[in-house]
This record gives sequence, C-alpha cells and structure tokens, in this order.
Amino acid sequence: MDRPAQISDSKLPPGNPWRAELRATASLAWPLILTNLTMSLIGATDVLMVGWLGAEELAASSLGFNLAMICAIFCMGLVTASAPMMASEIGRMAHSVRDLRRTFRQAMWAAFTVMIPFWIFLWNTEAVLLFMGQVPELAAKAAVYVRAYMWSILFFLFTLVARNFLSTLEKPIWSLIIGVAGVIGNAIFNYILIFGKLGFPALGLMGAGIGSVLTNMLMFGGMVLVLLFHPKFRRYQLFGRFWRPDWHRYAQLWRLGLPIAVTMGLEGGIFAGAVLLMGLIDTASVAAHAIALQIASLTFMVPMGLAQAATVRVGIGFGKRDPVWIQRAGWTSFVLGTGFMSVMALFIWMFPWQLAGLFMEGNTPQNMEVLQLAVSFLAIAALFQIFDGAQVVGAGMLRGLHDTKIPMIIAAFGYWVIGIGVGAGLAFWLDWRGLGIWIGLASGLGIVAVLMLSRWMMRERIGLLPAQSLSKR
Repeated sequence: MDRPAQISDSKLPPGNPWRAELRATASLAWPLILTNLTMSLIGATDVLMVGWLGAEELAASSLGFNLAMICAIFCMGLVTASAPMMASEIGRMAHSVRDLRRTFRQAMWAAFTVMIPFWIFLWNTEAVLLFMGQVPELAAKAAVYVRAYMWSILFFLFTLVARNFLSTLEKPIWSLIIGVAGVIGNAIFNYILIFGKLGFPALGLMGAGIGSVLTNMLMFGGMVLVLLFHPKFRRYQLFGRFWRPDWHRYAQLWRLGLPIAVTMGLEGGIFAGAVLLMGLIDTASVAAHAIALQIASLTFMVPMGLAQAATVRVGIGFGKRDPVWIQRAGWTSFVLGTGFMSVMALFIWMFPWQLAGLFMEGNTPQNMEVLQLAVSFLAIAALFQIFDGAQVVGAGMLRGLHDTKIPMIIAAFGYWVIGIGVGAGLAFWLDWRGLGIWIGLASGLGIVAVLMLSRWMMRERIGLLPAQSLSKR
C-alpha cells in the first residue's frame, strides 16, 4: 500500500493497457470528483441559505465571495504545485518518504506565506468594491461577509495540501469522507449562525462567513487526524520537525506553483470579473449570475477531478520518464472529462427553469426577474460546458509534465483579452447586458481549450518530455 506507483502498475493487465489506464484513472478520479462536489455543495449551501435572506444579501455575498475567491484560487494554484512534485517523486522512487514529507511541509509554509498580503487586501473589501464602482450598500454588506470569511482560506489551503498528498498516494477516499463531513458541518453552522438558532444571535451575512471558517477548520482537523494516526500515512511523519526549512524545495515550489497560481487566478478571476461587470448593470443581474454560475460550478467538479487525476497519473509517468504512460494517462482523462461535460451541456439546455428554481422561488416580481435572467445565462452556460471541461483537463495534463509558464500566458490571453474583452464589448457597447458577458466567458474558455490541447499534442516536438524518456520508445 505504501508503493502507489507499483500498485497502479499491478492494475494494468498485459495486452490491454488503455482499459487498464481507464480503470486506474477512474479509481483515482471518482473520490476526487466527489470531494470537489462536496466543496461545491458547501458553496451551494451558502448561496441557498443567503438567498433565503433576500436578493440584496445574495448579491452582496456574491460580490464579496467572488473577490475573496480571486485570492483563494491564486493561493490554491500555488499549493497545487505540490501535486505534480510529489507525483514525480513517487514516479522516480516508489518508496519515497523524505521527499514527500519535505514537499508537504514547504507547501504548508507557502500557503501561510502567500495568505498574509491577501488578508490585508480582503480586510479592505468595501474600499476595493467602491473603487470598482459597485453600489455602496452592496459593498458595505459584502465587507461584513468577507471580514469573517477570509480567515477560512488558510485552513482550506492546508486541507488542499493534505488532499494532494493523499491523491499522490492514490488514496483520495479520505478526502471524500472529510468533504462529506464538511458539507454537513457547513449546513449546520450556517443554519445556526445565519438565522440565529439554538440560542445564538442571527448574524446574517457575518454568520455565513463564520460558518465557512468553522467548516474549513473542521475539515483540516479531520485531515490531521487521518495523517497522524492512519497506519498507512503515519510513517511519513508529515508534521514532524515542521519548523525545519528546506529553502531549495520552497523555492522550487514557488517556481512551479506561481505560474499555476496566476493561471488559476486568471481563470477564477474571469468569473469574479464577470460578477463585477454584472454589478455595473443591476442587482438582479448579479443575483442571476450567482445562480447560473453555481449550477455551472457543480458540473465543473467532474472535469476538475479528472484534471487532478491527470496531473498525478501524468506526473508519475513523467517521473518514470515513460512517454507511453504519459500519453495514455493524459488522453484517458481528457476523453472522460469532455465526454461528461457534453452530457451536462445537454442536461442544462433541457432543464434550465428547474435548475434555477432550486435556488430561488419566483414568488415576487423581483425574484421572477432574477430567474428569467438566470435561465437566459444558463443557455450560454450549456454551450461552454465542453470548452470548460477541455481546458481544465488540458491544464492538468500539462501540469503533470511540470509545464506551467506557457499555459499561464494562454490563460491570460484567452480569459482576459478574449473572455472579458468580448464580454464587456457585447454587454455595454452592444447593450446585450448580462447575456453578452456570458457569451464572452464562453469565447474565452473555447480559445484556452484549443490552445491547451494544441500544446499537449506538440509535447514531444517542443521538448516537454525528458530527453531520456525518448529512448524508451
């Protein structure tokens, strides 16, 4: 059990490597997918319960949450570098203990380091939103939410590092178990703190933020218990001599992780930027965008999990210097991810009213306006499902090859030049309003997907494979 790369090899029966890779990828990916789904369900619970407070509170929390998520996703990208680093270490030496422990430790150090400036930034949420032209009432309420929520991000990052370790050992089931506990805990914390149950005061938006802090503390605490006491993980002594630096590895993680952080920040930022653009239109557009984006995020969890599996599987092949392994691992995840999103595109297109109605009842004229807008946005969201799946799995495949700098440039061009540029132009110059913003999002995702896939297909020609591996062909 302590030799994950060899376990994977043992699952590959002779003569049928593609089917075996499918099984290996699926066994790694499904707990990751369900874990990602639990993370999305936590967000959906927040949207659902805050939505019960009213459209204005939902719009304010959406503005604050998306500003915080720009920061959180950037930080998440940095510590994501620990996954391909640990996977390639396993590929080089299946018995690796010290290298995995050092990478784990320095990823935790990096998480704390990068959060300090972002905490300062998020503390000034109201001023930031006012500078961006948002409605003062919404900016003030968003700041109340963010000043509580922002402390949860560090615990989320620590949990993510632990998840990367478990994924590298191809034992992600514990991440799923803890994620399910997080969903339940978040619902309980939010219900008590938002609405004032069990003798607690009704804290509204602040209660939603505090609930997120408690939820992420709960999940990280669960991870610590598993890593310390589970017999398969405790031999790594991940928290032993935690104060001991490894500056070379710390710098290596930043070199690999910073482009990932920028890439993921640009990807998350385009959606947060879309929220800010919606805020320049009206409150109903912001609320409708929050509903449509939450639905799209739920389906996105599947290709995101497959992208994480692709990073590990390709990363192991990269460490082994095996181009055939790399090829099979990458294409298997890609086909699974795009195939699933094609099905989801059809589902969203067929049932938009039913899906939007899960988040808000059309019992007032204001709510009905929000629902109508959400349905129109979902028509476009259905179209870009395939692009979204293709680009995230493609990025995961390239990360397995430790290729992060050019994908960062691709993301910058596709998301912000094409995505925001086209969206803003259609929304304000052609007066397509929120619908134009969503068309811009779809355009940006499509461009990124094509460019990521093209780079993967040229991986040997442009030197992404280790030179030694070519002799194995």
